[in-house]
Amino acid sequence: MSNAANIVQVIYVAVGLTLRLVGFMAGTTDTATDQPHVMATTNQIIIAVHNETAASLGVAELAPYQAIEEVANAPEIAHTKRGRRFTIIIPRFDGPRDRLYSGFVVFKNVQRSAFDTNLVRMPIDGIHFVEYMRGISKYNEPFPRVASKKGLQVQMVDDAIALGVKHAALNLDLTRLIDLSNDTNNPSWQMDGVIYHFKRGQLQNLDDRIKPLSDAGMVVTVILLDYQSGNPALDRIMLHPDFSRDAPHHLSAFNTVTPEGLRYFKAAVEFVADRYSQPKHPHGRVVNFIVGNEVNTHWYWANLGNATMEKFAADYLRTVRICDIAVRKASSTARVYISLEHHWNIRFDTPEHSFAAREFIDYFSKSAQAGGDFDWNLAFHPYPEDLRNPRTWNDKTATFDPDTPRITFKNLEMLPRYFKRKELLYHRKPRHIILSEQGFDTPQTPDGELVQAAAYCYAYYKVARIPGIDSFILHRHVDHRDEDGLNLGLWRRNLKSTSPSEPAGKKYIYEVFRQADTPQWRKAFAFALPIIGIHDWKEINPKN
Repeated sequence: MSNAANIVQVIYVAVGLTLRLVGFMAGTTDTATDQPHVMATTNQIIIAVHNETAASLGVAELAPYQAIEEVANAPEIAHTKRGRRFTIIIPRFDGPRDRLYSGFVVFKNVQRSAFDTNLVRMPIDGIHFVEYMRGISKYNEPFPRVASKKGLQVQMVDDAIALGVKHAALNLDLTRLIDLSNDTNNPSWQMDGVIYHFKRGQLQNLDDRIKPLSDAGMVVTVILLDYQSGNPALDRIMLHPDFSRDAPHHLSAFNTVTPEGLRYFKAAVEFVADRYSQPKHPHGRVVNFIVGNEVNTHWYWANLGNATMEKFAADYLRTVRICDIAVRKASSTARVYISLEHHWNIRFDTPEHSFAAREFIDYFSKSAQAGGDFDWNLAFHPYPEDLRNPRTWNDKTATFDPDTPRITFKNLEMLPRYFKRKELLYHRKPRHIILSEQGFDTPQTPDGELVQAAAYCYAYYKVARIPGIDSFILHRHVDHRDEDGLNLGLWRRNLKSTSPSEPAGKKYIYEVFRQADTPQWRKAFAFALPIIGIHDWKEINPKN
């Protein structure tokens, strides 16, 4: 760390100017804000401070995984004389290291006790991260616009294009990208003065899917995952230190806890975001990044061992914030999402394995604001209450009461309504919501395929008419052998194949899906009316 006297420039400004700066950074004309605010520009970190004490103040820098209790031994990067309102400007880069990810703590030195004259650092507030960025992003291409909300988790690229898909989602296991051998023939990325390499074969596989999908005009979403690889050296870096080997799906929470894990996570996301944001899209374009999967059932889908909601939220918030910064360095318009499933006011499992989505959203949002709010969004999964019963219109636990146990397609309008609350707005606007994974089982009955297709008709009709939801990404393209007996696909799978999802034939839902966002939708959907038990589609219009 460079000497503070050499790197810091402390600027005292008139009260009126400082008030305008703080107000601008807070995105509001209300300048009566007491907590520090942190802005980053191309080469500076700017910290606006409101000091009601008579003491001079210092600023310490912490790594993202450090707790405020570690401020005592953290590097002091700035020191000020007394002043009520002022800004502190420091270089964004400490040599090759980017401070964009760092936390900053403003503190005063106080006497340890009446009997001990030694000084200790007392924070005047919590840890604050960069919350306003100006000139950070390398690329500024507008977010793509598409004609409808119809989406699919894509297995077969050509078929998705033929179906007229507008939103495509793909899984991206970051662990499989990492090349610890540092093979110089593999693509590389330099971050903080260190070079990282990524496996060419894995990247080519991604390119072969992402490029034709985005070239066809689709909004492409990647779901960032962290699977146990079986390589001890790689797993030690990438898997969360508290990951349990008993995790049902071998999916870990991301390791942003250790210095090495943090480095590789940052490098991987920066590399991926840059690769798929480049002008003219030589590898394709990705604009949505979902961090993990269904984290309100974290034991199953984002494992860090047994954890309370508060413990998991603190860990996940750090990771989502880091991901947002890494993505923002590449693109000013790409979006980052948290992932939750349909348990809204109830939990799926024990308190150590799961929690309710609503409680988590409120806690996550409040915690994010305390450390510096940022542009996180929501990827939600409103599956039917019983995954084996596609008749979601009959869901008993999906009500229009604020205390509804679940949010499914039956009461989906509750979700964007909740996100219009002042406490959840970002820069006075609702956050983006996408439905990134949900589907309908095919009952093993003579009318099973018709019922599955009718459920899609019901869901798509509603989603298309609910403002505040950007997309409805169906899961899945082809039935899968290893999905607990569920058959959610547009295609049946080949039961004789050793492949878990080799397509064998189109189901009834296939043509319904294809025509869902066309002028022929009403004719294609007509069969579903008696199955749902209605005479006119207006009967299921979203409730105000």
